[in-house]
Amino acid sequence: MTPGTRSAVLGRRGGVDPNVAEQLGFTVHDVVRDLRRDVAAATLPLPIDGAEDAEASRHRLLAQLDEHLLPRLAELSSPAVVVLAGSTGAGKSTLFNSLLGEEVSEAGVLRPTTREPVVGVHPRDMDTLTPGPVTELARLVKHEGVPRGTALMDAPDLDSFLSENRSTAHQLLEAADLWLFVTTAARYGDALPWQALDRAKERGASVAMVLNRVPKENLATIRTDLNSRMRERGMKDVPLFIVPDVGPHEGLLDATLVAPIQRWLNLMAGPERSRTVILRTLKGALGALPDWVMGLVGAVEKQGTAAFDLRTAVQSVVPDAQLAGRAAVLSGAAGEGTVAARFMELASTKHISRVTVRDGVARTTKRAGKARETALMRLREEVEATAARAFVAAGVRTEESLRAALAGPRAPAAGETIVPSGPRRAKERLAWGEAAAADWSRLADDVVGRMGASDPEAADPDPEAAARAAGARKAFGDIGLATLLQATALGNEDSAGLIDRVLGETAGEAIEELQGELADKVVLAVAEEARSVQSALDVPALADDAAAPLRVRLAELRRLT
Repeated sequence: MTPGTRSAVLGRRGGVDPNVAEQLGFTVHDVVRDLRRDVAAATLPLPIDGAEDAEASRHRLLAQLDEHLLPRLAELSSPAVVVLAGSTGAGKSTLFNSLLGEEVSEAGVLRPTTREPVVGVHPRDMDTLTPGPVTELARLVKHEGVPRGTALMDAPDLDSFLSENRSTAHQLLEAADLWLFVTTAARYGDALPWQALDRAKERGASVAMVLNRVPKENLATIRTDLNSRMRERGMKDVPLFIVPDVGPHEGLLDATLVAPIQRWLNLMAGPERSRTVILRTLKGALGALPDWVMGLVGAVEKQGTAAFDLRTAVQSVVPDAQLAGRAAVLSGAAGEGTVAARFMELASTKHISRVTVRDGVARTTKRAGKARETALMRLREEVEATAARAFVAAGVRTEESLRAALAGPRAPAAGETIVPSGPRRAKERLAWGEAAAADWSRLADDVVGRMGASDPEAADPDPEAAARAAGARKAFGDIGLATLLQATALGNEDSAGLIDRVLGETAGEAIEELQGELADKVVLAVAEEARSVQSALDVPALADDAAAPLRVRLAELRRLT
Protein backbone atom coordinates (compact mmCIF):
# COMPACT_ATOMS: atom_id res chain seq x y z
CA MET A 1 0.00 0.00 0.00
CA THR A 2 1.46 3.37 -1.00
CA PRO A 3 1.48 6.31 1.47
CA GLY A 4 -1.19 8.01 -0.59
CA THR A 5 -3.42 4.98 -0.56
CA ARG A 6 -2.93 4.49 3.16
CA SER A 7 -3.92 8.10 3.83
CA ALA A 8 -6.97 7.70 1.64
CA VAL A 9 -8.11 4.58 3.44
CA LEU A 10 -7.32 5.52 7.02
CA GLY A 11 -7.72 9.24 6.74
CA ARG A 12 -5.25 12.05 7.42
CA ARG A 13 -6.43 12.29 11.01
CA GLY A 14 -6.93 8.61 11.66
CA GLY A 15 -10.46 8.37 10.27
CA VAL A 16 -11.63 5.84 7.71
CA ASP A 17 -13.03 6.61 4.28
CA PRO A 18 -15.70 3.99 3.62
CA ASN A 19 -15.60 4.65 -0.12
CA VAL A 20 -12.30 2.79 -0.41
CA ALA A 21 -13.04 0.07 2.12
CA GLU A 22 -12.76 -2.65 -0.50
CA GLN A 23 -9.24 -1.48 -1.29
CA LEU A 24 -8.25 -1.97 2.36
CA GLY A 25 -9.72 -5.44 2.36
CA PHE A 26 -8.05 -6.36 -0.92
CA THR A 27 -4.66 -5.09 0.23
CA VAL A 28 -4.57 -6.66 3.70
CA HIS A 29 -6.48 -9.91 3.35
CA ASP A 30 -3.67 -11.90 1.72
CA VAL A 31 -1.14 -10.64 4.28
CA VAL A 32 -3.37 -11.59 7.21
CA ARG A 33 -4.17 -14.95 5.66
CA ASP A 34 -0.44 -15.69 5.30
CA LEU A 35 0.08 -14.50 8.87
CA ARG A 36 -2.57 -16.92 10.09
CA ARG A 37 -0.81 -19.81 8.34
CA ASP A 38 2.57 -18.94 9.89
CA VAL A 39 1.16 -18.34 13.37
CA ALA A 40 -0.56 -21.75 13.23
CA ALA A 41 2.73 -23.35 12.15
CA ALA A 42 4.73 -21.74 14.97
CA THR A 43 5.10 -24.11 17.91
CA LEU A 44 6.90 -23.84 21.25
CA PRO A 45 7.99 -27.39 22.12
CA LEU A 46 10.36 -26.61 25.01
CA PRO A 47 8.73 -25.90 28.42
CA ILE A 48 10.94 -22.89 29.21
CA ASP A 49 9.95 -19.75 31.13
CA GLY A 50 7.29 -17.80 29.29
CA ALA A 51 6.42 -20.60 26.84
CA GLU A 52 3.02 -21.31 28.40
CA ASP A 53 1.99 -17.65 28.30
CA ALA A 54 3.30 -17.29 24.75
CA GLU A 55 1.31 -20.35 23.65
CA ALA A 56 -1.85 -18.92 25.20
CA SER A 57 -1.18 -15.64 23.38
CA ARG A 58 -0.68 -17.55 20.13
CA HIS A 59 -4.06 -19.23 20.52
CA ARG A 60 -5.72 -15.86 21.23
CA LEU A 61 -4.10 -14.42 18.12
CA LEU A 62 -5.37 -17.35 16.02
CA ALA A 63 -8.86 -16.82 17.42
CA GLN A 64 -8.68 -13.11 16.57
CA LEU A 65 -7.58 -13.91 13.02
CA ASP A 66 -10.09 -16.72 12.48
CA GLU A 67 -13.11 -15.20 14.14
CA HIS A 68 -12.80 -11.56 13.25
CA LEU A 69 -10.08 -10.24 10.98
CA LEU A 70 -10.14 -12.79 8.15
CA PRO A 71 -13.95 -12.94 7.89
CA ARG A 72 -14.17 -9.14 8.01
CA LEU A 73 -11.44 -8.56 5.45
CA ALA A 74 -13.02 -11.14 3.16
CA GLU A 75 -16.41 -9.43 3.24
CA LEU A 76 -16.59 -5.78 4.28
CA SER A 77 -20.25 -5.34 3.26
CA SER A 78 -21.55 -7.49 6.11
CA PRO A 79 -23.31 -5.71 9.01
CA ALA A 80 -21.17 -4.51 11.90
CA VAL A 81 -21.58 -7.01 14.75
CA VAL A 82 -22.35 -5.31 18.08
CA VAL A 83 -22.21 -7.80 20.95
CA LEU A 84 -23.73 -7.20 24.39
CA ALA A 85 -21.33 -8.90 26.77
CA GLY A 86 -20.94 -8.99 30.51
CA SER A 87 -21.12 -11.02 33.67
CA THR A 88 -23.98 -12.93 35.26
CA GLY A 89 -26.92 -10.76 36.28
CA ALA A 90 -25.74 -7.66 34.43
CA GLY A 91 -29.07 -7.35 32.60
CA LYS A 92 -27.84 -7.93 29.06
CA SER A 93 -30.93 -9.74 27.83
CA THR A 94 -33.30 -7.15 29.27
CA LEU A 95 -31.25 -4.40 27.64
CA PHE A 96 -31.14 -6.32 24.34
CA ASN A 97 -34.92 -6.78 24.32
CA SER A 98 -35.51 -3.17 25.32
CA LEU A 99 -33.36 -1.89 22.45
CA LEU A 100 -35.40 -3.99 20.00
CA GLY A 101 -38.68 -3.11 21.70
CA GLU A 102 -39.72 -6.75 21.93
CA GLU A 103 -39.06 -9.88 24.02
CA VAL A 104 -36.63 -11.70 21.74
CA SER A 105 -33.96 -13.05 24.10
CA GLU A 106 -35.09 -14.91 27.24
CA ALA A 107 -34.26 -13.17 30.53
CA GLY A 108 -35.15 -13.87 34.16
CA VAL A 109 -35.66 -11.83 37.31
CA LEU A 110 -34.18 -14.08 39.96
CA ARG A 111 -31.60 -15.93 37.86
CA PRO A 112 -30.31 -15.05 34.41
CA THR A 113 -31.30 -17.59 31.82
CA THR A 114 -29.28 -16.58 28.74
CA ARG A 115 -27.85 -19.81 27.42
CA GLU A 116 -28.41 -19.49 23.66
CA PRO A 117 -26.82 -16.52 21.90
CA VAL A 118 -29.31 -14.46 19.93
CA VAL A 119 -28.41 -12.05 17.13
CA GLY A 120 -30.91 -9.59 15.73
CA VAL A 121 -30.43 -8.51 12.12
CA HIS A 122 -32.51 -6.12 10.05
CA PRO A 123 -34.39 -8.13 7.38
CA ARG A 124 -32.71 -6.17 4.57
CA ASP A 125 -29.25 -7.06 5.96
CA MET A 126 -29.76 -10.83 6.18
CA ASP A 127 -28.34 -11.52 2.72
CA THR A 128 -25.09 -9.72 3.46
CA LEU A 129 -24.40 -11.30 6.86
CA THR A 130 -21.09 -13.16 6.48
CA PRO A 131 -21.09 -16.83 7.56
CA GLY A 132 -18.87 -17.37 10.59
CA PRO A 133 -19.00 -17.73 14.38
CA VAL A 134 -21.98 -15.37 14.62
CA THR A 135 -24.13 -17.36 12.21
CA GLU A 136 -22.88 -20.71 13.50
CA LEU A 137 -23.21 -20.13 17.25
CA ALA A 138 -26.17 -17.77 17.56
CA ARG A 139 -29.88 -17.95 16.77
CA LEU A 140 -30.63 -15.45 14.01
CA VAL A 141 -33.68 -13.24 14.40
CA LYS A 142 -34.96 -10.86 11.71
CA HIS A 143 -36.14 -7.69 13.39
CA GLU A 144 -37.06 -4.24 12.11
CA GLY A 145 -35.87 -2.75 15.41
CA VAL A 146 -32.23 -3.45 14.61
CA PRO A 147 -30.64 -0.43 12.90
CA ARG A 148 -29.62 -1.10 9.29
CA GLY A 149 -25.96 -2.03 8.87
CA THR A 150 -25.63 -3.55 12.34
CA ALA A 151 -26.21 -6.96 13.89
CA LEU A 152 -27.08 -6.77 17.60
CA MET A 153 -26.14 -9.84 19.63
CA ASP A 154 -27.00 -11.00 23.16
CA ALA A 155 -24.09 -13.26 24.23
CA PRO A 156 -23.89 -15.75 27.12
CA ASP A 157 -22.37 -14.65 30.43
CA LEU A 158 -18.58 -14.40 30.46
CA ASP A 159 -18.60 -15.98 33.93
CA SER A 160 -21.32 -18.55 33.23
CA PHE A 161 -21.42 -21.67 35.39
CA LEU A 162 -21.27 -23.69 32.17
CA SER A 163 -17.83 -23.81 30.54
CA GLU A 164 -19.49 -24.23 27.13
CA ASN A 165 -21.31 -20.91 27.61
CA ARG A 166 -18.10 -19.17 28.66
CA SER A 167 -16.29 -20.52 25.61
CA THR A 168 -19.09 -19.40 23.29
CA ALA A 169 -19.13 -15.94 24.82
CA HIS A 170 -15.41 -15.48 24.23
CA GLN A 171 -15.69 -16.75 20.66
CA LEU A 172 -18.45 -14.27 19.91
CA LEU A 173 -16.46 -11.44 21.42
CA GLU A 174 -13.59 -12.25 19.08
CA ALA A 175 -16.00 -12.16 16.12
CA ALA A 176 -17.52 -8.79 17.07
CA ASP A 177 -16.75 -5.41 15.53
CA LEU A 178 -17.87 -3.53 18.61
CA TRP A 179 -18.21 -4.62 22.23
CA LEU A 180 -21.09 -3.14 24.19
CA PHE A 181 -19.96 -4.21 27.64
CA VAL A 182 -22.69 -4.34 30.30
CA THR A 183 -21.93 -4.26 34.02
CA THR A 184 -23.72 -2.96 37.09
CA ALA A 185 -23.15 -0.35 39.76
CA ALA A 186 -22.57 -3.20 42.22
CA ARG A 187 -20.05 -5.10 40.08
CA TYR A 188 -18.17 -2.64 37.91
CA GLY A 189 -15.23 -2.84 40.32
CA ASP A 190 -14.88 -6.63 39.85
CA ALA A 191 -11.94 -8.01 37.94
CA LEU A 192 -14.04 -9.51 35.11
CA PRO A 193 -15.21 -6.25 33.46
CA TRP A 194 -11.69 -4.86 33.36
CA GLN A 195 -10.18 -8.11 32.10
CA ALA A 196 -12.66 -8.05 29.24
CA LEU A 197 -11.96 -4.39 28.49
CA ASP A 198 -8.21 -5.00 28.56
CA ARG A 199 -8.70 -7.84 26.14
CA ALA A 200 -10.68 -5.57 23.83
CA LYS A 201 -7.94 -2.95 24.02
CA GLU A 202 -5.28 -5.60 23.32
CA ARG A 203 -6.93 -6.63 20.06
CA GLY A 204 -7.85 -3.07 19.06
CA ALA A 205 -11.64 -3.58 19.20
CA SER A 206 -14.10 -0.69 19.42
CA VAL A 207 -15.78 -0.61 22.84
CA ALA A 208 -18.69 1.09 24.54
CA MET A 209 -19.77 0.53 28.14
CA VAL A 210 -23.18 0.34 29.81
CA LEU A 211 -23.37 0.79 33.58
CA ASN A 212 -26.72 -0.76 34.50
CA ARG A 213 -28.90 -0.50 37.63
CA VAL A 214 -27.27 2.63 39.04
CA PRO A 215 -29.04 4.04 42.14
CA LYS A 216 -30.02 7.63 41.39
CA GLU A 217 -28.57 8.89 44.67
CA ASN A 218 -25.14 7.46 43.77
CA LEU A 219 -25.18 8.17 40.06
CA ALA A 220 -22.81 11.14 40.05
CA THR A 221 -20.29 9.49 42.39
CA ILE A 222 -20.25 6.21 40.46
CA ARG A 223 -19.99 7.99 37.09
CA THR A 224 -16.98 9.99 38.31
CA ASP A 225 -15.26 6.92 39.74
CA LEU A 226 -15.86 4.84 36.63
CA ASN A 227 -14.64 7.57 34.29
CA SER A 228 -11.50 7.88 36.40
CA ARG A 229 -10.84 4.13 36.20
CA MET A 230 -11.33 4.17 32.43
CA ARG A 231 -8.94 7.07 31.96
CA GLU A 232 -6.30 5.24 33.99
CA ARG A 233 -6.55 2.32 31.55
CA GLY A 234 -6.31 4.53 28.47
CA MET A 235 -10.05 4.33 27.70
CA LYS A 236 -11.03 7.98 28.03
CA ASP A 237 -12.75 7.97 24.62
CA VAL A 238 -14.91 4.90 25.32
CA PRO A 239 -18.61 5.84 25.26
CA LEU A 240 -20.29 5.34 28.65
CA PHE A 241 -24.05 4.90 29.08
CA ILE A 242 -25.80 4.99 32.46
CA VAL A 243 -29.04 3.10 33.04
CA PRO A 244 -30.72 4.00 36.37
CA ASP A 245 -31.87 1.27 38.76
CA VAL A 246 -35.62 0.59 38.42
CA GLY A 247 -35.76 -2.23 40.98
CA PRO A 248 -37.07 -5.78 40.35
CA HIS A 249 -39.20 -5.91 37.24
CA GLU A 250 -40.22 -8.08 34.32
CA GLY A 251 -40.40 -7.14 30.67
CA LEU A 252 -38.82 -4.25 28.84
CA LEU A 253 -37.20 -1.16 30.28
CA ASP A 254 -38.87 2.15 29.65
CA ALA A 255 -37.83 3.42 26.22
CA THR A 256 -36.45 6.64 27.72
CA LEU A 257 -33.88 4.67 29.75
CA VAL A 258 -32.30 3.05 26.71
CA ALA A 259 -32.84 5.99 24.34
CA PRO A 260 -29.19 7.20 24.54
CA ILE A 261 -27.95 3.75 23.57
CA GLN A 262 -30.56 3.51 20.84
CA ARG A 263 -29.52 6.90 19.42
CA TRP A 264 -25.89 5.84 19.48
CA LEU A 265 -26.71 2.63 17.56
CA ASN A 266 -28.70 4.62 15.04
CA LEU A 267 -25.77 6.98 14.55
CA MET A 268 -23.74 3.95 13.46
CA ALA A 269 -26.55 2.54 11.36
CA GLY A 270 -26.63 2.50 7.59
CA PRO A 271 -24.23 0.68 5.30
CA GLU A 272 -21.59 3.42 5.16
CA ARG A 273 -21.63 4.28 8.86
CA SER A 274 -21.47 0.62 9.91
CA ARG A 275 -18.62 0.07 7.52
CA THR A 276 -16.80 2.93 9.21
CA VAL A 277 -17.18 1.07 12.51
CA ILE A 278 -15.92 -2.11 10.90
CA LEU A 279 -12.92 -0.39 9.36
CA ARG A 280 -12.15 1.47 12.57
CA THR A 281 -12.10 -1.86 14.42
CA LEU A 282 -10.07 -3.44 11.62
CA LYS A 283 -7.62 -0.59 11.81
CA GLY A 284 -7.31 -1.08 15.57
CA ALA A 285 -6.98 -4.83 15.22
CA LEU A 286 -4.38 -4.53 12.46
CA GLY A 287 -2.49 -1.96 14.49
CA ALA A 288 -2.42 -4.35 17.43
CA LEU A 289 -1.13 -7.29 15.37
CA PRO A 290 2.56 -6.26 15.16
CA ASP A 291 2.92 -6.32 18.96
CA TRP A 292 1.25 -9.73 19.12
CA VAL A 293 3.42 -11.10 16.33
CA MET A 294 6.57 -9.55 17.80
CA GLY A 295 5.80 -11.26 21.08
CA LEU A 296 5.43 -14.59 19.29
CA VAL A 297 8.66 -13.96 17.36
CA GLY A 298 10.43 -13.37 20.67
CA ALA A 299 9.01 -16.58 22.10
CA VAL A 300 10.05 -18.63 19.05
CA GLU A 301 13.56 -17.18 19.11
CA LYS A 302 13.81 -17.83 22.84
CA GLN A 303 12.99 -21.47 22.06
CA GLY A 304 15.83 -21.50 19.52
CA THR A 305 18.27 -20.08 22.06
CA ALA A 306 17.23 -22.71 24.60
CA ALA A 307 17.70 -25.44 21.97
CA PHE A 308 21.19 -24.10 21.18
CA ASP A 309 22.09 -24.25 24.88
CA LEU A 310 20.80 -27.82 25.07
CA ARG A 311 22.75 -28.90 21.99
CA THR A 312 25.87 -27.33 23.46
CA ALA A 313 25.33 -29.18 26.73
CA VAL A 314 24.93 -32.48 24.87
CA GLN A 315 28.04 -31.92 22.77
CA SER A 316 30.09 -31.08 25.85
CA VAL A 317 29.53 -34.63 27.11
CA VAL A 318 30.44 -36.49 23.90
CA PRO A 319 34.28 -36.14 23.68
CA ASP A 320 35.00 -37.38 27.19
CA ALA A 321 32.46 -40.19 26.86
CA GLN A 322 34.01 -41.33 23.57
CA LEU A 323 37.52 -41.19 25.01
CA ALA A 324 36.45 -43.24 28.03
CA GLY A 325 34.65 -45.76 25.81
CA ARG A 326 37.69 -46.28 23.58
CA ALA A 327 39.95 -46.72 26.59
CA ALA A 328 37.60 -49.28 28.09
CA VAL A 329 37.51 -51.59 25.06
CA LEU A 330 41.20 -51.21 24.27
CA SER A 331 42.15 -52.11 27.84
CA GLY A 332 41.42 -55.75 27.07
CA ALA A 333 39.12 -56.21 30.05
CA ALA A 334 36.27 -57.32 27.79
CA GLY A 335 38.26 -60.40 26.75
CA GLU A 336 38.26 -61.81 30.25
CA GLY A 337 35.25 -63.04 32.19
CA THR A 338 32.71 -64.90 30.05
CA VAL A 339 34.88 -64.94 26.90
CA ALA A 340 37.81 -66.49 28.81
CA ALA A 341 35.50 -68.98 30.51
CA ARG A 342 33.97 -70.09 27.19
CA PHE A 343 37.42 -70.49 25.63
CA MET A 344 38.66 -72.63 28.51
CA GLU A 345 35.53 -74.79 28.30
CA LEU A 346 36.04 -75.41 24.58
CA ALA A 347 39.74 -76.01 25.04
CA SER A 348 39.08 -78.73 27.63
CA THR A 349 36.05 -80.38 26.01
CA LYS A 350 36.52 -79.80 22.28
CA HIS A 351 40.32 -79.51 22.29
CA ILE A 352 40.30 -76.45 20.05
CA SER A 353 43.89 -75.59 21.05
CA ARG A 354 45.36 -78.97 20.04
CA VAL A 355 46.79 -77.93 16.72
CA THR A 356 50.11 -79.16 15.39
CA VAL A 357 52.34 -76.40 14.04
CA ARG A 358 55.32 -77.44 11.94
CA ASP A 359 57.70 -74.99 10.31
CA GLY A 360 55.37 -72.18 11.45
CA VAL A 361 52.34 -73.61 9.62
CA ALA A 362 49.34 -75.32 11.25
CA ARG A 363 48.97 -78.92 10.13
CA THR A 364 45.58 -80.62 10.39
CA THR A 365 42.98 -82.55 8.50
CA LYS A 366 40.03 -80.87 6.88
CA ARG A 367 37.67 -82.90 9.09
CA ALA A 368 39.40 -81.76 12.31
CA GLY A 369 39.30 -78.16 11.13
CA LYS A 370 35.56 -78.40 10.49
CA ALA A 371 35.01 -79.78 14.00
CA ARG A 372 36.94 -76.91 15.57
CA GLU A 373 34.96 -74.34 13.51
CA THR A 374 31.68 -75.87 14.71
CA ALA A 375 32.86 -75.80 18.34
CA LEU A 376 34.05 -72.19 18.04
CA MET A 377 30.52 -71.05 17.07
CA ARG A 378 29.71 -71.06 20.81
CA LEU A 379 32.70 -68.79 21.43
CA ARG A 380 31.53 -66.55 18.60
CA GLU A 381 28.15 -66.12 20.30
CA GLU A 382 29.91 -65.12 23.51
CA VAL A 383 32.25 -62.75 21.66
CA GLU A 384 29.33 -61.00 19.92
CA ALA A 385 27.36 -60.76 23.17
CA THR A 386 30.41 -59.28 24.93
CA ALA A 387 30.94 -56.72 22.17
CA ALA A 388 27.23 -55.79 22.30
CA ARG A 389 27.47 -55.36 26.08
CA ALA A 390 30.50 -53.09 25.61
CA PHE A 391 28.53 -50.89 23.21
CA VAL A 392 25.50 -50.83 25.53
CA ALA A 393 27.70 -50.01 28.52
CA ALA A 394 29.21 -47.07 26.63
CA GLY A 395 25.67 -45.86 25.89
CA VAL A 396 24.55 -46.22 29.51
CA ARG A 397 27.57 -44.30 30.79
CA THR A 398 26.89 -41.60 28.22
CA GLU A 399 23.25 -41.37 29.26
CA GLU A 400 24.34 -40.90 32.88
CA SER A 401 26.67 -38.09 31.84
CA LEU A 402 23.94 -36.52 29.70
CA ARG A 403 21.50 -36.69 32.58
CA ALA A 404 23.97 -34.91 34.83
CA ALA A 405 24.54 -32.22 32.19
CA LEU A 406 20.87 -31.75 31.28
CA ALA A 407 19.08 -32.29 34.59
CA GLY A 408 21.72 -31.37 37.16
CA PRO A 409 21.92 -28.23 39.30
CA ARG A 410 23.40 -26.03 36.56
CA ALA A 411 21.56 -27.60 33.65
CA PRO A 412 20.09 -25.44 30.86
CA ALA A 413 16.35 -24.79 30.78
CA ALA A 414 14.13 -27.73 29.72
CA GLY A 415 17.09 -30.12 29.80
CA GLU A 416 15.28 -32.75 31.82
CA THR A 417 12.55 -32.99 29.16
CA ILE A 418 14.86 -34.30 26.41
CA VAL A 419 16.80 -36.97 28.32
CA PRO A 420 15.51 -40.34 27.09
CA SER A 421 14.89 -42.90 29.76
CA GLY A 422 12.92 -46.00 30.55
CA PRO A 423 12.44 -49.34 28.78
CA ARG A 424 12.04 -47.86 25.30
CA ARG A 425 15.50 -46.29 25.18
CA ALA A 426 17.06 -49.37 26.79
CA LYS A 427 15.50 -51.55 24.10
CA GLU A 428 16.73 -49.24 21.33
CA ARG A 429 20.23 -49.19 22.82
CA LEU A 430 20.37 -53.00 23.02
CA ALA A 431 19.17 -53.39 19.44
CA TRP A 432 21.80 -50.97 18.21
CA GLY A 433 24.53 -52.76 20.20
CA GLU A 434 23.58 -56.17 18.86
CA ALA A 435 23.51 -54.88 15.27
CA ALA A 436 26.92 -53.23 15.74
CA ALA A 437 28.36 -56.46 17.17
CA ALA A 438 27.03 -58.43 14.19
CA ASP A 439 28.66 -55.90 11.83
CA TRP A 440 31.93 -56.36 13.69
CA SER A 441 31.72 -60.11 13.19
CA ARG A 442 31.16 -59.62 9.46
CA LEU A 443 34.28 -57.48 9.34
CA ALA A 444 36.22 -60.27 11.07
CA ASP A 445 35.00 -62.72 8.41
CA ASP A 446 36.10 -60.30 5.72
CA VAL A 447 39.52 -59.90 7.35
CA VAL A 448 40.02 -63.70 7.31
CA GLY A 449 38.82 -63.85 3.71
CA ARG A 450 41.59 -61.44 2.76
CA MET A 451 44.30 -63.31 4.67
CA GLY A 452 46.82 -65.12 2.45
CA ALA A 453 45.57 -63.45 -0.71
CA SER A 454 48.38 -62.08 -2.86
CA ASP A 455 48.57 -58.34 -3.29
CA PRO A 456 49.08 -57.56 -7.00
CA GLU A 457 50.70 -54.25 -6.11
CA ALA A 458 53.15 -55.76 -3.61
CA ALA A 459 56.78 -55.63 -4.80
CA ASP A 460 57.82 -58.61 -2.66
CA PRO A 461 54.99 -61.06 -1.83
CA ASP A 462 55.42 -63.02 1.42
CA PRO A 463 54.90 -66.73 0.68
CA GLU A 464 55.49 -67.64 4.34
CA ALA A 465 52.63 -65.40 5.51
CA ALA A 466 50.36 -66.87 2.84
CA ALA A 467 51.20 -70.39 3.94
CA ARG A 468 50.56 -69.63 7.61
CA ALA A 469 47.22 -68.02 6.77
CA ALA A 470 46.18 -70.99 4.66
CA GLY A 471 47.12 -73.40 7.43
CA ALA A 472 45.21 -71.43 10.09
CA ARG A 473 42.11 -71.19 7.91
CA LYS A 474 42.19 -74.97 7.37
CA ALA A 475 42.78 -75.66 11.08
CA PHE A 476 39.83 -73.58 12.37
CA GLY A 477 37.69 -72.79 9.36
CA ASP A 478 37.19 -69.19 8.28
CA ILE A 479 34.49 -68.49 10.89
CA GLY A 480 36.48 -70.17 13.65
CA LEU A 481 39.65 -68.23 12.82
CA ALA A 482 37.64 -64.96 12.67
CA THR A 483 36.23 -65.76 16.10
CA LEU A 484 39.69 -66.30 17.58
CA LEU A 485 40.85 -62.98 16.11
CA GLN A 486 37.80 -61.24 17.65
CA ALA A 487 38.45 -62.78 21.06
CA THR A 488 42.08 -61.63 20.81
CA ALA A 489 40.97 -58.12 19.81
CA LEU A 490 38.77 -58.08 22.91
CA GLY A 491 41.84 -58.86 25.02
CA ASN A 492 41.58 -62.60 25.71
CA GLU A 493 45.10 -63.95 26.37
CA ASP A 494 44.31 -67.61 25.64
CA SER A 495 43.06 -66.90 22.15
CA ALA A 496 45.97 -64.50 21.65
CA GLY A 497 48.42 -67.30 22.47
CA LEU A 498 46.72 -69.67 20.04
CA ILE A 499 46.67 -67.05 17.27
CA ASP A 500 50.35 -66.34 17.85
CA ARG A 501 51.16 -70.07 17.44
CA VAL A 502 49.34 -70.45 14.12
CA LEU A 503 49.85 -67.00 12.56
CA GLY A 504 52.73 -65.36 14.38
CA GLU A 505 53.48 -61.76 13.47
CA THR A 506 51.23 -61.95 10.40
CA ALA A 507 48.17 -61.65 12.68
CA GLY A 508 49.16 -58.22 14.00
CA GLU A 509 47.58 -56.21 11.21
CA ALA A 510 44.29 -58.16 11.39
CA ILE A 511 44.03 -57.78 15.17
CA GLU A 512 44.82 -54.08 14.94
CA GLU A 513 42.08 -53.60 12.33
CA LEU A 514 39.52 -55.41 14.49
CA GLN A 515 40.52 -53.48 17.62
CA GLY A 516 40.27 -50.22 15.71
CA GLU A 517 36.80 -51.09 14.44
CA LEU A 518 35.73 -52.13 17.93
CA ALA A 519 36.88 -48.78 19.34
CA ASP A 520 35.20 -46.91 16.48
CA LYS A 521 31.91 -48.63 17.19
CA VAL A 522 32.12 -47.65 20.86
CA VAL A 523 32.61 -44.06 19.68
CA LEU A 524 29.53 -44.48 17.48
CA ALA A 525 27.58 -45.88 20.45
CA VAL A 526 28.31 -42.67 22.35
CA ALA A 527 27.30 -40.58 19.33
CA GLU A 528 24.10 -42.61 18.99
CA GLU A 529 23.24 -41.87 22.60
CA ALA A 530 23.77 -38.16 22.00
CA ARG A 531 21.74 -38.38 18.79
CA SER A 532 18.83 -39.97 20.63
CA VAL A 533 18.76 -36.88 22.84
CA GLN A 534 19.34 -34.34 20.10
CA SER A 535 16.63 -35.81 17.90
CA ALA A 536 14.10 -34.12 20.19
CA LEU A 537 15.71 -30.82 19.18
CA ASP A 538 15.84 -31.57 15.44
CA VAL A 539 12.42 -30.10 14.68
CA PRO A 540 11.56 -27.09 12.50
CA ALA A 541 10.24 -25.15 15.50
CA LEU A 542 13.77 -25.10 16.99
CA ALA A 543 15.67 -24.32 13.80
CA ASP A 544 17.81 -21.19 13.63
CA ASP A 545 15.41 -19.58 11.15
CA ALA A 546 12.17 -20.75 12.80
CA ALA A 547 10.98 -17.16 13.34
CA ALA A 548 11.80 -16.04 9.78
CA PRO A 549 8.26 -16.51 8.35
CA LEU A 550 6.78 -14.52 11.24
CA ARG A 551 9.34 -11.74 10.71
CA VAL A 552 8.32 -11.54 7.04
CA ARG A 553 4.66 -11.22 8.06
CA LEU A 554 5.65 -8.61 10.66
CA ALA A 555 7.39 -6.50 8.02
CA GLU A 556 4.32 -6.73 5.76
CA LEU A 557 1.99 -5.71 8.58
CA ARG A 558 4.13 -2.70 9.47
CA ARG A 559 4.07 -1.53 5.87
CA LEU A 560 0.30 -1.82 5.79
CA THR A 561 -0.44 -0.28 9.18
